[in-house]
Amino acid sequence: MLEIFRKTAWFEGVSLILLLFFAMPMKYLAGQDIFVKTIGMAHGLLFIVYMLLAITLKFSNPWNYKKFGIICLASIIPFGTFYIESKYLNKD
Repeated sequence: MLEIFRKTAWFEGVSLILLLFFAMPMKYLAGQDIFVKTIGMAHGLLFIVYMLLAITLKFSNPWNYKKFGIICLASIIPFGTFYIESKYLNKD
């Protein structure tokens, strides 16, 4: 389950970066809102899966509330999920 969460975190992070740094500029600078619609939908679905997996893993792993909160907040910060993956989800 942790490996699925790690992969979901990576895809969620990539989708957020694409949404913020590609789709939004294309919408406001070039008038191409199709990118926001498609990438935004993918990002929304990945965000929901990320949060559901985080909640599920909270109960099956010894995560305290601080660690759980940081993992959840990382999903709304650009590059946050990459940091979480390297610091908290690392396969030592």
